[in-house]
Order: sequence, then C-alpha cells, then structure tokens
Amino acid sequence: MPTAFVLINTEIGCEEEILKELKKIPNVKEAYAVYGVYDIVARVEGNTMDELKEVISWRIAS
Repeated sequence: MPTAFVLINTEIGCEEEILKELKKIPNVKEAYAVYGVYDIVARVEGNTMDELKEVISWRIAS
C-alpha cells in the first residue's frame, strides 16, 4: 500500500483546526502537530499511487 508522509505549514493558531479536519479524511492514518520548520506531519495511505496523489493534491493541499 503506497504511503506518504506529508509535511504541512499552517497559519499561526490554525494547527488544531487543521488537524481536526485532516483526521476526517479516511486516507489520513495519523496526523500530529510538530515543532520546527513544519507545523503538522501526516501519514497518508492509498490503494494506488494515483489515489495517494489525488488525496494529497485535492483533499489535503486544498
């Protein structure tokens, strides 16, 4: 099963709201707030590479 670790930057103060929305997406298996260059790291899985790319491009990036 294809897996990707997605590193996300957010607006200051939006981390918890974005984490809550990410966890509603079935393909997002884990998501955590982190400190450093990025604000959130999420583990995303898909049945195919095309599904994985679609979820990251259209559900997460938007």
